Amino acid sequence: MVTLTNAENALKSVYLGAVTELLNTKTNPLLSKIEQTSSDVWGKEIRKAASYGINGGVGAGDEDGTLPSAKSTNYLQFVTTLKNLYGQIEISDKAVRASADGRGAFTDLLNNELQGLLDASKFNLGRMLYGDGTGLLGTVGAESNGMCPVGSPQNLIEGLVVDIYSAAGAKIGTSAITYVDRDGKKIKFENAPASLAAGCTMYVQGSKDKEITGLGAIFKSGGSLYGVSRADHPCMTPYMKDNVGALDEIVIQEAIDRLEMTAGSAVDFIAVSAQVKYAFQEYMAQYKRNIDVMELTGGFKTLSYNGIPLVYDRFIEDGTMYLLNTKAFKIHQLCDWQYLETENGKILRQTQGKPTYTATLVKYCDLVCDRPNGQARLSGITR
Repeated sequence: MVTLTNAENALKSVYLGAVTELLNTKTNPLLSKIEQTSSDVWGKEIRKAASYGINGGVGAGDEDGTLPSAKSTNYLQFVTTLKNLYGQIEISDKAVRASADGRGAFTDLLNNELQGLLDASKFNLGRMLYGDGTGLLGTVGAESNGMCPVGSPQNLIEGLVVDIYSAAGAKIGTSAITYVDRDGKKIKFENAPASLAAGCTMYVQGSKDKEITGLGAIFKSGGSLYGVSRADHPCMTPYMKDNVGALDEIVIQEAIDRLEMTAGSAVDFIAVSAQVKYAFQEYMAQYKRNIDVMELTGGFKTLSYNGIPLVYDRFIEDGTMYLLNTKAFKIHQLCDWQYLETENGKILRQTQGKPTYTATLVKYCDLVCDRPNGQARLSGITR
């Protein structure tokens, strides 16, 4: 007979390893390329010594002359806090009882719940990778005829629960998105706040300023990154070229060569928006060139530019191409995905006041790029 104890044992011993593997390798092509490690984690922080430049203790000289002076490698101390990532599985008491006499039915129940978690994680982890760590989803305006205009529907999807803030930065409500009109750039809320007005912003519930340090935070020209001032250390600033215009191979190759010459960085991953993907395909078709297709870790199939995967991602801003050396990125984590447990080791807990049970997966981590100047972004690409 299937019981909650059986469910807990299955979630721990059978499903956890598979779910962890899927979350780390199947949710996003870029995520699957980035190494995950527990190194450089100290308490609640990541402290990483990142080298830049070269060792200066080399030189030529006379046969009996003075040897070159020793000069150690230059290092910067990166410091960032571990971010808290959560995922929840919910099972109703009714569903458990209905499948109590059928192990196959109970397996289907768990599979469906875990698939839902994977689908939600695929969306949110992908969005965070290209975000700036603030959790900002976009702007939203006043409701009219049941719909609210948004600046862009790119980061939005039905079912997403968001916190809504006024233009002044005060939280005015929380609501689920029930419909996204992507062509009309409008959304419908389950319960739109009465004070909703132009200039309001949206964040994933409870996530404002708490997400991982994504590419949006790395590709900035001012301020600091990992506690290091970009003004004092230019190596903290990636190569960024705006208003590119029409796409061709020269523009791409110039960026790749610049990274190799200035930072010794070899591009092994190109990420593009849908518009840029189409521009690349049109350019290749114009010159009767075949586009190679390759398969990445995790089973992702993608286009290729000179042997480098060229990957479309929905969360990249229009007209933008990222040229990345993924070996410079690491996800530093306190541990891999684990269940939150009570003092007696239970992972399924009854939701207060409801006939449902929840299990929560958690991961404490952040994304660190130890060579920001070895990355590039081309923006303003047109078709």
